[in-house]
Amino acid sequence: MGEVMFGYDTKLDRPVAVKFIQRVCADDEQRRRELVQRFVRESRITARLEHPGVPVVYDCGTVDGDHYLVMQLIDGSPLSAILAEVRSLPIAWAAAIAAQVCSVLAVAHAHSLVHRDLKPANLMLCPDGTVKVLDFGIAAAHTAYEPTLTHVGTAMGTPQYMAPEQAEKGVTSPQGDLYAVGVLLDEMLAGHNQFGATTALATMRNQMQLIPRPVRAVRSDAPPELEHLVLQLLAKDPAERPGSAFDVYQRLAAHCRRLPPLAGYVEPGADHPLRMYAAVVGNVGTARQSSGSSVHASMTRHSGMRRTAFPEEVDGVRERARRLKSEGRYVQATQLLARIMERVSGADSLHVRVELADARFLSGDYLSAADDFARLVPDLTRWMTPADPRVLRCRYMEAKCHAQLGDSVHALELLCSLLEDEHRYGMDETHLQELRRQISQLELGVNMSLRPYVP
Repeated sequence: MGEVMFGYDTKLDRPVAVKFIQRVCADDEQRRRELVQRFVRESRITARLEHPGVPVVYDCGTVDGDHYLVMQLIDGSPLSAILAEVRSLPIAWAAAIAAQVCSVLAVAHAHSLVHRDLKPANLMLCPDGTVKVLDFGIAAAHTAYEPTLTHVGTAMGTPQYMAPEQAEKGVTSPQGDLYAVGVLLDEMLAGHNQFGATTALATMRNQMQLIPRPVRAVRSDAPPELEHLVLQLLAKDPAERPGSAFDVYQRLAAHCRRLPPLAGYVEPGADHPLRMYAAVVGNVGTARQSSGSSVHASMTRHSGMRRTAFPEEVDGVRERARRLKSEGRYVQATQLLARIMERVSGADSLHVRVELADARFLSGDYLSAADDFARLVPDLTRWMTPADPRVLRCRYMEAKCHAQLGDSVHALELLCSLLEDEHRYGMDETHLQELRRQISQLELGVNMSLRPYVP
């Protein structure tokens, strides 16, 4: 979706990487808008992921109509280049690289972000032994609600590392990223991608149909438990894969405690600044705290009674939050509303909670937003009828959150239930028709129909 150039920051006197958006023909306006939206999203996503395994974003902007992103210049080797030269990696290093990727994914998934294009070319092994995960440019949950941004049923990513559900239906989820980790780990151990074929279509068919061969069939020194993990990650059914990236990280950690030299790629020695930090921080929580002291108690701040916010103060905060949202500063709006939320009650509390849920949705925190909207439905119903448009909107937004998260089945269940109720409440036919259209689009994307009844 773009090109990356070496650049130099003349103000701070440092080398940087400058990523420009792919240039598109002037007559392809829809394609240009889509690329610009993805580019802006990548800038925000990458900037928000504060993790040592993600490049730091320094700046973004536009020059002569071209959008650019200024990022940390990574000194390292793409995993694709390493595998092309050494073929299979030592077991400890294969586990260490995969574990670091899972560390990044654990944070990304907690922020409702799915990478969707994990592959060797997007992983950089640095001389200090750390791994950087690059290109969150297509990181977004598949949804039928933004067809110009992510086309319904479109499989985006690289066929050799696509999960079966991604290849077949365009459905993405954290479990899809874990499948890609399984392909990567298998390739690092075996020396080749077992799903690769001569064409992209044949490769995607392999992802959907080929039964994975065990790692130990080609790598006899691989531990049985590591082989079992790889096969779990490569399960065709997402429900049969490990529960989370953190779970996979923990299982991989046992296999990468002693890393052998990796000449030409990782510098030896323990005096690297990051390793010095890691050696100390790695000891946090390893020893029991003595019973005679309580560090936690001494460091806990006593907030005392919080003053209830005055109505005019609440109104002012809500107005500032709306202004921030109109400027695209969704995270800042979320923080502002969350602070005032602690000091309001009654009807004011409900109003602030709705606006907070909206801000979290706009910021991309779909997990929190889904929970917010779900909790709002029964609370709003105590003050108004179930047919009130504000209650129905919260139900709709909860479904939309799950669609954004890639949980299409649950999203469809919620939308179908909403459609049935809105038809019973006598909602406007134009509105009902639009809801039917969205359900149909989402069904098309997952190639299924869950509706027992459609009014």
